[in-house]
Amino acid sequence: MKFIVSSTYLLKQLQVLSGVINSSNTLPILDNFLFELNNTELKVSASDLETTMSAVLEIDSESVGSVAVPAKLLLETLKTFPEQPLAFTVEDNSTVEISSNSGKYALAYAAGDEFPKAVALEDPSSTLVPAEVLATAISKTIFAAGNDDLRPVMSGVFFQFSPQGLTFVATDAHKLVKYARTDVHASQVADFIMPKKPLNILKGILATSNSEVTIEYNDANATFSFDNYVLTCRLIDGKYPNYEAVIPKENPNKLMISRSQFFGSVRRVAIFSNKTTHQIRLKIAGTELNISAEDIDYSNKAEERLTCDYQGDDMQIGFNSRFLTEMLTNLQSDEIMLEMSLPNRAGILTPVDGLDEGETVTMLVMPVMLNS
Repeated sequence: MKFIVSSTYLLKQLQVLSGVINSSNTLPILDNFLFELNNTELKVSASDLETTMSAVLEIDSESVGSVAVPAKLLLETLKTFPEQPLAFTVEDNSTVEISSNSGKYALAYAAGDEFPKAVALEDPSSTLVPAEVLATAISKTIFAAGNDDLRPVMSGVFFQFSPQGLTFVATDAHKLVKYARTDVHASQVADFIMPKKPLNILKGILATSNSEVTIEYNDANATFSFDNYVLTCRLIDGKYPNYEAVIPKENPNKLMISRSQFFGSVRRVAIFSNKTTHQIRLKIAGTELNISAEDIDYSNKAEERLTCDYQGDDMQIGFNSRFLTEMLTNLQSDEIMLEMSLPNRAGILTPVDGLDEGETVTMLVMPVMLNS
């Protein structure tokens, strides 16, 4: 079996797929890329058993066959080549020979049939989502998903599909993000929890794609197909918490402020906060917002005053500055609104502008107790 392919084209595809491969695998075969050759089509796959991803490449060949090639060795080799055609020849002595303009390189390979097969979804439901919408939904929510192994359902992003629209939710119990679209619809009601790893891989490639993504899913697995890629992953098993119940509905105190101004102040003041609690204090009265932090152990403190548009009672509320910073980083609007009810109830952060028609982003952040 033999084929010719452009070095940079192959490298670009393999770098995407390499995101699936774990640094330490229980099965040695998973340290390889699976190359499946069918005349002018080369299908390359990578897997960690939970997630399998493949890309179909157009190449020059008249052969058919499959081999598993060491991923790390191949990637390191390809990175050093300038753009040029490379000829891959599978020899009888269990090596793949790569011929470039200037030399020859031999890699040991394993038999292709040892590589685990991707799961075929039985009787899946299907939804079409524009790549740009899915990329935005992932990047807006994934940072809020938890890392707690004891609560696996909260370590992923919850996808809710219905004929009314799509909703994506992530929470770690301290912060919550709900991203909804009413301009994209599914044919029937369905929901599932996607793990973080495949979402991070998708986020990286969807940003440059302008095609539609076909999402197929059943109770156990989901498949994302677009351009020349197919990603299949196992879903997180379990029931997602009732997130609507924790979003406070009555929030009479509303603060509107420039996002960049607020973001800058929070970042500066947070440097002076306690290194364990990261606590900053917001004191709002009339049109003045006072942001302060103090680290009593080291006698460090900071305070900034900003003018804002505020409707509601004077109040003081404490937040973890890291959560606020993450949320403000993931909002793109010029103006933001922070809605609050009481100092011990969650604050709701929403963008005032910069959204598409039918797009809503709701970010919820739990307060921290202020030591008076």
